[in-house]
Amino acid sequence: MQDKTPNPKNPKENKPNFFGNNPILFFFIFSLVTILAFKSFVAQDGMELASNQQVKIVKKSVPYSALKELLKTGEIEQVIIGNINIQALSKTRNQQQTAYKARKVADDSTLIPLIEQHNIAYGSVNEENYFEDILFGWVIPMVIIFGIWMFLSNRIQSSMSGGILGMGGSKKMINSEKPNVTFKDMAGNKEAKEEVMEIVDFLKSPERYLKLGAQIPKGVLLVGPPGTGKTLLAKAAAGEASVEFLSVTGSSFIEMFVGVGASRVRDLFEQAKQNAPAIIFIDEIDAIGKSRASGGIGGNDEREQTLNQLLAEMDGFSSDKAPVIVLAATNRPEILDPALLRPGRFDRQVLVDKPDLEGRIEILQVHIKDVKVASDVVLRDIAVMTAGLAGADLANIINEAALLAGRVSKDEVDESDFKEAVERQIAGLEKKSRRISPKERKIVAYHESGHALIAEITKGAKKVNKVSIVPRGLAALGYTLNTPEENKYLIQKHELIAEVDVLLGGRAAEELFIGEISTGAGNDLERATDIIKAMASLYGMSGDDISGLMVLNKQQNQFLGASQTSKDYSDSMAKKLDEHIKQTLKERYKVVIKHLKSHKEAVEQMTKELLDIEVITGLRVQDIIEQNGGVVYREPKDA
Repeated sequence: MQDKTPNPKNPKENKPNFFGNNPILFFFIFSLVTILAFKSFVAQDGMELASNQQVKIVKKSVPYSALKELLKTGEIEQVIIGNINIQALSKTRNQQQTAYKARKVADDSTLIPLIEQHNIAYGSVNEENYFEDILFGWVIPMVIIFGIWMFLSNRIQSSMSGGILGMGGSKKMINSEKPNVTFKDMAGNKEAKEEVMEIVDFLKSPERYLKLGAQIPKGVLLVGPPGTGKTLLAKAAAGEASVEFLSVTGSSFIEMFVGVGASRVRDLFEQAKQNAPAIIFIDEIDAIGKSRASGGIGGNDEREQTLNQLLAEMDGFSSDKAPVIVLAATNRPEILDPALLRPGRFDRQVLVDKPDLEGRIEILQVHIKDVKVASDVVLRDIAVMTAGLAGADLANIINEAALLAGRVSKDEVDESDFKEAVERQIAGLEKKSRRISPKERKIVAYHESGHALIAEITKGAKKVNKVSIVPRGLAALGYTLNTPEENKYLIQKHELIAEVDVLLGGRAAEELFIGEISTGAGNDLERATDIIKAMASLYGMSGDDISGLMVLNKQQNQFLGASQTSKDYSDSMAKKLDEHIKQTLKERYKVVIKHLKSHKEAVEQMTKELLDIEVITGLRVQDIIEQNGGVVYREPKDA
């Protein structure tokens, strides 16, 4: 039996043999060459002239009129009349005869009488060749078309490593490797790593668990916001266990051809079994694992067939003899099919969440290893400023800081570079070239001063890190950077009210100090309205006069930022809710106006400094408030 194993040392041997893979095409070409060669030997003009074999025959083409003149002169001794041509043989002159050939003129009734008048021997022949008509009219064009089709299909097969047009093939879509990433390369999310370490331990020593009768989970679902390191965690698990890592995206299973996705799932699991022990990683599994109940009538047959095949494969393979673990990642676990999440398939769901303060410090330490950092850089300060950011955001901040330092030819990345990188990540690129009129700069300065003052004097508000009137991003003409002093997993009612007050502080400052409001507070009012609405409809913070402890909205899609809520209350309740939101915003606005009036001198001084130097720090904001007789609220140490 011929060995078809690819030879990596000689890539030319691995190229497909075109004629060997297409025997029918080879047969057609061989037959065509044989027929043409045979015809070139046996086929003449379709006519025969009886000539003397001892004389020389000279062939000559002449016009029809010239041939008739030769007939009249008596130089011709034989004539053969065909359907298309007329051929005449001259008398022998000097051991030589001439064979004349002329194109026949149709309906010439004088030709036969002329031949008979000079007693010339003549006859006829049928020049039609059905063999040639079939060969050149049908066979050869079909062979050419068939050959082109086979050539193109062969090239597509070799490039896509599957059936014709790549259908059913999965070699190209599967990334097979043995990662060199380990858990040492991944910081933060200690709990998630501990859950996955158990899988790694089983892959290294399965007999230790099997002798106790334990069954390792067949699948682990990694859920969490984008950029938190789900893919990195899966690679680290494979690298730690030193096993094959087969990664594929959920969307690559779906094609326009029905049945392709199911075929690719079979190929994936078959390849994993052949390379066991192995880890299969399906990224964005929600592309094929969406609940079948959400498809409506009819649904999506191709996606459902792919999902059904995945369910069958996860049920069908056993991890006792050949350990194969399925890891999958998604940031939309709420839309996955329940059959996919039941025990025996994805037994565990591991939350890979945004890192806390200590986790952010560890992540920064990992990404800063290859960066030349100045001695004045304190990673904890950067971590405090980046609350709520994911690991991918932190990596981007480190890289952006290095780019900023390199742009001005610095030898080291200092604290100012990191702060600027954080602000770029949160607020956008600084737009110093954007021209703003003095009037607008004054409005923006009062607006941001209002935000900053309310944030510093209000209990439960996030403290100010920086205030700027330098435009950033697409639309921000200024911004106030607030950072929490500690990690928070629960938000109390007074903290939500404080956030609403801070958002209203900008508009209130415009009205109080400018005497007219602007469109700059549009986003602030939208966010304040959403907070009051959520307090009443989701958190039961509206009191008995509105909804009491009733939950009016159901929140979904928690990991993608733009949470979706479904309305579940009557029109009369909606009217009460609208009135409550309106009244609460009105009350909080009065409170904010009162605070700004009592701290008028602090706002004026803060605005003046912003107009002069454009940027002030949070510490300077506190100094201005205290210098003008105000009180900065500070959380008690034991709170």
